[in-house]
Amino acid sequence: MDRREFVGGTAAASGLLLLKSRTVFGYEANSAVRLALLGCGARGTTVATSFANNTSARVVALADLFPDQLEKGKAHFDGVATRLGYPGIETKMMFSGYRAFEEVASSTEIDAVQISTPPWFHIPHLDAVVHGGKHAYCEKPLGIDVAQARQALEIGRRAQGRVSLDVGFQIRSAPPFVEIVRRIHEGALGKIACVSGHYNSPALTYPERPKMPAEELRIRNWQWDRRLSGDIIVEQNIHVIDIFNWILLAHPLKAVATGGRNLLTHPGNTWDNYQVVFTYPDGVHVSFSSTQFGAGGWFDVSQSVFGSRGVAEAPYAGPLRIIGENAWTWTEHAPSTQASPVPSFATDGSFANNLALADREKDRGFIDSIASGNFHNQVTDGVESALTAMLGRMAGQVGREVTWQELLDHGEEYTLNIDMSQFR
Repeated sequence: MDRREFVGGTAAASGLLLLKSRTVFGYEANSAVRLALLGCGARGTTVATSFANNTSARVVALADLFPDQLEKGKAHFDGVATRLGYPGIETKMMFSGYRAFEEVASSTEIDAVQISTPPWFHIPHLDAVVHGGKHAYCEKPLGIDVAQARQALEIGRRAQGRVSLDVGFQIRSAPPFVEIVRRIHEGALGKIACVSGHYNSPALTYPERPKMPAEELRIRNWQWDRRLSGDIIVEQNIHVIDIFNWILLAHPLKAVATGGRNLLTHPGNTWDNYQVVFTYPDGVHVSFSSTQFGAGGWFDVSQSVFGSRGVAEAPYAGPLRIIGENAWTWTEHAPSTQASPVPSFATDGSFANNLALADREKDRGFIDSIASGNFHNQVTDGVESALTAMLGRMAGQVGREVTWQELLDHGEEYTLNIDMSQFR
């Protein structure tokens, strides 16, 4: 099966494919790429700090809807700049309000933009950034509905060969995962029969804000809102779903699912559990489960791949290995990868163990693609995984089997219903 069929024959490159070398901005290998952070929340700050620590990039601009988040970001990144020996962020490079993303996109003093805003905004922000000729590192998902996914593909077509465009699936850059997937692709497991995976985390919490206007509160608490986040399966569980697609080199043909909101009591409409069975080409069934409730910091994510010659186990923490005829265990960086078999939940997406080097390697790959002119275009894979997560979401919500084609034909669209002009 042609795994690109769903994009209508697009020539957009895989995230693993490097294009012919072209130097558009004239970077030398050790030049500083001028990076803007769009969205100064916990995850955005973590990733941008990783860029500053692990690459030649310098964070030179910040943008956020809310002035308090912007000031918090400036204090943090001025400290980063001082530690690394270059000037802090100039006042003129601070952008706030609902049009901040447009100012970033049009600035001549910015080379690349990290998009770490709530998921509903990813695609309109990506559209502006690419239109402005900037390289883009966009957090997942690439769309929270089918309409946005289609728009993302069109943006990817426009970006092809012009700028580098990465999607925040950092696990694809984590050395233990890269190696185990390489071995699976080379036949270490023989014929794959089925796959299972899970993503279990505690409930997401926000501080009490009793006097805040309802629409502002909704945006600040965006992970509780299905329209802003895409629900837990699209916003968080997509990391595991992306690994399924990566391993199987395909997207599913159909899905059945259940789930609901059984324990959460906070405001919002996201579910706290999903159970999905995806059917991939060649009759490979993938069972996936997710929970997001409770407290105590317990967090557990893992995938298992079952084949005729063995089993591959790929957890976030604990032994990452192949059991069977081609037995193998990841042993590099053993003290960190084997520590804390039940790690605590990281609200900013910072993990140790088997993901310890994921952000570093992902960030270096993006900046190197800019410096070399070997631009990435990871839109197709990003959209494919987003649509896979949406397929599971739709199957759970309608309570019956849904095919891939039915999802595309349905063309679901989540409207925000918020007047953004109030945020100036």
